[in-house]
Amino acid sequence: MSLSSTPYRGSELSSGKEPLKGSCLEDPQKKTHLFLDTIEAISSMVDELYGLPSTPPSLYIDLEGVKLSRHGTISILQIHVRTTAQNYLVDVKVLGRAAFLTPGSTTPNTLKSILESPSIPKVFFDVRRDSDALYGHYGIELQGIQDLQLMEFAARPHRGRFLSSLKRCIEMDIQMTSDERNNWIKTKDEGKNLFSPEKGGSYEVFNRRPLSEKIVIYCVQDVHYLPRLWDLYNGKLTATWKDKVRDETKDRVAQSQTSNFNAEGGGMTLPPVGWGWR
Repeated sequence: MSLSSTPYRGSELSSGKEPLKGSCLEDPQKKTHLFLDTIEAISSMVDELYGLPSTPPSLYIDLEGVKLSRHGTISILQIHVRTTAQNYLVDVKVLGRAAFLTPGSTTPNTLKSILESPSIPKVFFDVRRDSDALYGHYGIELQGIQDLQLMEFAARPHRGRFLSSLKRCIEMDIQMTSDERNNWIKTKDEGKNLFSPEKGGSYEVFNRRPLSEKIVIYCVQDVHYLPRLWDLYNGKLTATWKDKVRDETKDRVAQSQTSNFNAEGGGMTLPPVGWGWR
């Protein structure tokens, strides 16, 4: 595979290791991030991701794509590393299987083995569609997953009838300064204007290279707030509810890998059976 490489132009990582050889894009909100579109960059990232603390979880993940599912495509995989505040944007559109199967330079492990490791916790918000896409396209069987959507529902004092969206969780549960909130709203709106068909956009923006800076910041922002939500919801859960969330998350992953799973089907906003009104 022949891959183009854009030199890294940012500061070295806080670990003191050599900087990754990927594309570094400026972020107007000053969040550190790397756009990885070469095998060498993936290899260096894999080295960085192993051996991180597991309590609280270090890895917070989201995916973007066109009709994200086994029937669509994966364009970008975002990883926020809690311990370093680093954000990786993995160019799955360009790298394909190499994004997941490239080993580290100092370890035989890969991004696939990280995603499939039960001993490395990974936090998603509603893992179902992401799991469907990862399994359908690359045979990745997620393990060690913590689902923030389920954690939020379980942590509510009054649970109600429906699961919450990530947007609603950030709006209702994250304390922000007025400037931070305005920036968050601006980034969200600008991203949706580019990719939402209802607003005249197209999900194909995730496949265009170079990636729009507005889309880059949108991707970074999606994972940026996940650690704060995890802290909030985890602190409210009893041991019993943590077990329920763990078991239901495993069920979500398993269901997403079945042949009849439909990410567009009805019931995606409904809580697990028996979790409703309280």
